[in-house]
Amino acid sequence: MSSRTKIVVLHLKELLYTGIFLVLGVLFIVLLVIMFLPDQKKQDKDSAQAENAYIPGIYTTSIQLGGSTVDIEVVVDENRINAVRLQTLDEAVATMYPLIEPSFDELARQIETNQSLEGISYSDDNRYTSMLLLNAISQSLEKAASGTSTEDAAGPAE
Repeated sequence: MSSRTKIVVLHLKELLYTGIFLVLGVLFIVLLVIMFLPDQKKQDKDSAQAENAYIPGIYTTSIQLGGSTVDIEVVVDENRINAVRLQTLDEAVATMYPLIEPSFDELARQIETNQSLEGISYSDDNRYTSMLLLNAISQSLEKAASGTSTEDAAGPAE
């Protein structure tokens, strides 16, 4: 048996570069972990806001259509939208604006399901009607968030 000696030559420059790249790689991985882990403080703050998003009550916003007024009513409790209703819709207004009721019913269903105005979709056929109704609903929800202009639950006017 012959024993052969193998000589390994390590260049100091290559070792130094390898060490620097390893340190930079570890720092990069730590930075990525810190950036993409969910922030616990932010989650606590968001959950606290969601718990008391609204001041319970019934909030209304009026829309002027022609010579008549239509009221949009939003019923909320502390953290939930319970109902969105169309109040005081005259027969004349329903005849003049036939897209009001079907558009409102679709928007109300989506809002009560999503519990938010985000992600609401509507067709291009009734885009302007839906935008008008969403604006009124948004105003009512802003009132609910700040607690201004609460109406008594008297039921729909006939």
